[in-house]
Amino acid sequence: MKNISIALLIIGITAASSWGSEVASVPLEALKQQMVVRHGGTNPLQWGERVSGVRTRLDTPEKVVALTLDACGSAKGNGIDSRLMEFLIHEQIPATLFINGRWIDANLQLFKTLSANPLFEIANHGIRHKPASVTGRSVYGINGTKNIGEVVDEIELNARKISAICGHRPKLYRSGTAYYDEVAVEISRDLAHEVVGYSLLGDAGATWNSTTVTAALLQARPGDIALLHMNHPEAGTGAGIIAAVPELKRRGFRFVKISDFPLK
Repeated sequence: MKNISIALLIIGITAASSWGSEVASVPLEALKQQMVVRHGGTNPLQWGERVSGVRTRLDTPEKVVALTLDACGSAKGNGIDSRLMEFLIHEQIPATLFINGRWIDANLQLFKTLSANPLFEIANHGIRHKPASVTGRSVYGINGTKNIGEVVDEIELNARKISAICGHRPKLYRSGTAYYDEVAVEISRDLAHEVVGYSLLGDAGATWNSTTVTAALLQARPGDIALLHMNHPEAGTGAGIIAAVPELKRRGFRFVKISDFPLK
């Protein structure tokens, strides 16, 4: 069993790609033990979408917007908004796709196709779409991870799944519901994932109609990260994005992937 200390994982590895490779090389149970050693004595004091360490904006004054599309993978959330994805491809609009492990299982060939398209950046949305908690907190009726080991499972199992399928490890993580405690955020970063929230709510969990989605997106400011969904074709999200994109372009905005800029 390879023994890599927490100090090596956090301090000794400076390049993100190398850091991720080192984390991925540690057996899962050993990784959990290391996280327990580092974080086991810390009680979380925060709970929410914008706790310490969550990045919510691109660190740039340029008129850019990052569209982020979640694919949550619940029993009712395994769909795909084909019209939206075809529009993005046709118009060459980049986006960052936060993909849950269950959605991958239900859409394996589609996932391979999307991950191979350079327009799209694949990010980690957890293996079971759970809020990220070290104490089992819940939100919106969804139970969070119960302890440090479950946080590691939620992030790392999906990271390794994505890496095995498309050949590269994700560097960005958004939990199910985008809720965290600050200890879970620290664990995420120890697992070589930057935690990404949002600054622009785009569709309220795919519950808004297209007019409301468009209106929300037209409030964009330079450096915004927009939270949207790609897995509910019945929702207004796709039509709302399709209507907003030309107007945002007319206003001088361009669309980017999250990794194109530093985060803040």
